[in-house]
Amino acid sequence: MRDGHSPSAGGLGGPKRPGPPVGPLARAHRDLRILWWVNAVDGLGSQASGLVLPLLLLELGHGPGTAGSLAGVAALTGVVLGPLLAIPADRGRRRRLMTWSAALAALATGALALACLGRPALWVVVSLALAERLCAVAYEAASRGALVHLAAVEELPRAAAGMQMGDQVSLIAGPALGGALFQLARPVPFLADALTYMAVALGVRAVRTPLDTPVPVPAPGPVSVPPPRAPSGTGTDADADTGRRATWTDRLGTARAGVVTVAASPVLRLVLVWTSTAGGALTLLFYTALFRLGGDARSAAAGLVLAAAGAAGLVGSLVAAPVVRRLGAARLLTLAAWLLPIPCASLVWAHGAIGWGAAFAGLSLLVPLITVVLSSVAVACTPVALQSRTASVLGSASALAAASAPALAGFLVTAGNLRTPALLCTALFAALAVYTQLRAPAVLRAGAAAAHTTAGTGDGRG
Repeated sequence: MRDGHSPSAGGLGGPKRPGPPVGPLARAHRDLRILWWVNAVDGLGSQASGLVLPLLLLELGHGPGTAGSLAGVAALTGVVLGPLLAIPADRGRRRRLMTWSAALAALATGALALACLGRPALWVVVSLALAERLCAVAYEAASRGALVHLAAVEELPRAAAGMQMGDQVSLIAGPALGGALFQLARPVPFLADALTYMAVALGVRAVRTPLDTPVPVPAPGPVSVPPPRAPSGTGTDADADTGRRATWTDRLGTARAGVVTVAASPVLRLVLVWTSTAGGALTLLFYTALFRLGGDARSAAAGLVLAAAGAAGLVGSLVAAPVVRRLGAARLLTLAAWLLPIPCASLVWAHGAIGWGAAFAGLSLLVPLITVVLSSVAVACTPVALQSRTASVLGSASALAAASAPALAGFLVTAGNLRTPALLCTALFAALAVYTQLRAPAVLRAGAAAAHTTAGTGDGRG
C-alpha cells in the first residue's frame, strides 16, 4: 500500500528509473497530490467501515469468533486474487482497473447499507462484505504500481511519506467517525464508505499523468510468420504480440514473475519478512483491542483509542522523510526495530482505554518510520513493468500472515486471556529486531551499491 535525496543517502537500492518528464513535471506533482488525497479518502472509508463491520456482527448476535473469521476469510481473498489481479494492472489497464473496482466497491457497500435498514442475515452481510473486499483487492493491486509513474527514485521517500500521512489521517478520523456514525444508525457508516469509494473513482479519473506501463507493439508491415512469443513475466502482452489467446499457463507464469522478483532480491526479501511478521502481529493486536474495548457497546471508546494511535502515527509520518534523510534507511530501520517491542510489552500491564491508547500510540509513532523505509526501497528495487505484481506478492504474504490473527484474537478474547497476544507479539518484534540488526545494514548497502553501478544507464524501460 511513497524531500528527496539520492539513493545512497537513504540506502535505496535498485536500478535508477526515469522520473516524470521535465515538461509535465508540474502536472506530475499535481497528480501525486491527487493520489495522496485519493489514498486518504479511501483509507477514511475503509477505517470507518472496518471498525463497524465487527461491531455490526456483534450487535446481530454473533460472537467475536465469527467476526474474526470473516476478517480472516477477507484477508485470504486478497492472498489468492491479489497477484492475479495485478497482471492486467501491469499490462496497460491500471487506470481502468482502479476506476471500476472503486465504483463496484461503492455499489457493494451501498447495498450493505440498504441491507442494514433491517436485520440482515449473516450470509447477506458476508456476501456483500466479501464482494467489497474483492473490489478493494483489485484496487490495491493496481494502485501499488501507480506511485512509480508519479515520482522519481530520489523523491520516493517523500512520496511514500505522503501516502503514509494519508493512512494516518484516516486512522485518526476513520475509527472515531465510524463509531459515531454507527451510534446514529447502522447503515450510515456503510453509506459513507460507498461515497468515499465514488470519490476515489472520480479522483483516479482526474489524474492526467499516464499510470500504465506502455506495452510493446509490433512494428507495422507484412510478416510471413508470427513473431516469437515474449518470455513469461517480462511485462509484454502475449495477446497483443502474437494474436493468440493467453492460456492459464501463460497467466500463472506471468503472475509468477512477481514471486521470482521478490525471491531474487535481498532487499525485497527483507521487506517480505518485515511486512509478513509485523503485519500479522499488528493485526492481532488491533483485533484484540477492538474486541476488548468494543465488546460491551463501547464502540466510541474503541474508535477514540484507535484515533489517538492514528494521531501518533501522523506525527511519525510527518517526520519520516527528514529522519530518513538524516539517519539513512538502514540505521533508521534498525533503531525503530529495537524500539518497537517496548510499547508492545506495555500492553501486558495495560488496563482500560487509557493504557491501550498509550501503548498503541507508541507503536503507531514507530510504524510509519518503518513503513516509509520499506515502501521506498521496495519501489526503488522493483522493475517498472513488475510494480503491481511484486507489490501484490508482498501484500499477499502480509495478508496470509494476518489471516489467522482476527480469529486468534477472537478466541483469546473469548477465553479471557488478554496478556497472551501482547506477550506473543513482543517476542515476534524482538526476533524481528535481531534479524534486522543482522541483515538490514548489509542488504541496504548492497542495494545502494547497485544503484551506483546502474546510475545513468536506466533500467531499459521507457
